[in-house]
Amino acid sequence: MKKEDTPIGVFEALRATPTPVRYLLGGVLVNQLGAFVQTFLVLYLTFRGMSAAAAGLALVAYSAGSVLGTMLGGEFTQRFGPRATIVTAMAGSAPLVAAISWLSGPGALGPLLVVVGLAGLFTQAYRPAAAVLLSDLMPERYQVMAFSMMRIALNIGAALAPLIAAGLILVDWDLLFWIDGATALVYALLAFALLPKKTVAEGPGDGDGDGDAEADADGATGPSATTAATAAAGTTTSNRAGSGYTAMLGDRKYLYYLAAVLLGSLTYAQGHIALPLELMEHDYPTSFYSTVLTVSSVVLITCELKITAYLSRLPKHVRVITGHLVEAVGLAVYALSSRSGAFTIAGAVLVVAGIMIAAPSMFAHPATFPATVKARYIGTMQAVGGAAGALAPLFGVYAWTVLGSSFWVLCGVVTALAGLLALAGVRQPREREPAAGARAGTEGEPEVVGGAS
Repeated sequence: MKKEDTPIGVFEALRATPTPVRYLLGGVLVNQLGAFVQTFLVLYLTFRGMSAAAAGLALVAYSAGSVLGTMLGGEFTQRFGPRATIVTAMAGSAPLVAAISWLSGPGALGPLLVVVGLAGLFTQAYRPAAAVLLSDLMPERYQVMAFSMMRIALNIGAALAPLIAAGLILVDWDLLFWIDGATALVYALLAFALLPKKTVAEGPGDGDGDGDAEADADGATGPSATTAATAAAGTTTSNRAGSGYTAMLGDRKYLYYLAAVLLGSLTYAQGHIALPLELMEHDYPTSFYSTVLTVSSVVLITCELKITAYLSRLPKHVRVITGHLVEAVGLAVYALSSRSGAFTIAGAVLVVAGIMIAAPSMFAHPATFPATVKARYIGTMQAVGGAAGALAPLFGVYAWTVLGSSFWVLCGVVTALAGLLALAGVRQPREREPAAGARAGTEGEPEVVGGAS
């Protein structure tokens, strides 16, 4: 049996993780531990005397900056390399976040919106660079595991940050933003000192070839063929932003994938938006929602690496569709919350199980494209996810108000649709012999198994 056909062990993947990747993940964790702005911005501004409308407008500015930041982060990574992008983004984020506490008084709404928007931009610009560096440094066999590790680092930070914030608030609300800025600065220093300096297009394409040339099911030549052929030829054409984004917009499979990210992110976010409203409607105590969140976090943090390792031999498209369908069932089960809290817990566990099955492969997919376009593909995916997060409250609150508990059935249907789009976006044709006179770049098509795993 070939090594690539054997199951991946968690400790095997941890031992195979290069030291720079450990530094990268440690920096992600440190930064996430101090990420308080998006979670506490509205509460802080209303505490300082601003109206709810003004505080909401500031949150919109932060979300808009975040979406733009991921796009620009991908472009800067493509042009200047991941380490330079991470250092610049975090060093720029630190003073902007710290300045929020000085601009939260009366009459400073205009400057506050500018600073908050720029803080969102700089804070999120590092994420495409981190994903590119992770995919470049991690051995191909363990790449999906590596992205699972990054997700766990983010989730640990997201779980612990509110606890840290609760202690800081007891001392001084302003500490939230000073500590947030300080962790960003620490991340910048760690990245400068410990991460390797490398460009993103040092060789031909990398990854498992999911972005390589392929024929669509109807026999038409996919735009990925042009991308891969360009990378294989060692040209610099696709280093231009126009070339990379034009190829992306013409890549039907990748557009399916982006649509899946948009819809899946919209519905997943409802566990933090509409679910509290559902539980309040049925007179559950606030502590019960905290219990649901705790159960979800514990299951996700403790089980994701093991689940990812166990499923590593399955084809990527099987993992992706299965995970979405399991999550869809979990969301639909939330509709039974009025009958018993046990259904809410069961729904939460199913949602988390679906996320653990599908998310690592979905998260890693853009990193499988050639180096000459990879950063832009990653940045676009993250921007789409950020846009979904910004739209989720509008969609969730309105639809839940109209539909009530039936809203969760709609979420299940939309998630299942996202799974079908993801299946169409990531599935690769079976390996076949190249025909005589085959197009440049079509040799060596990827196996049906998820290559990044």
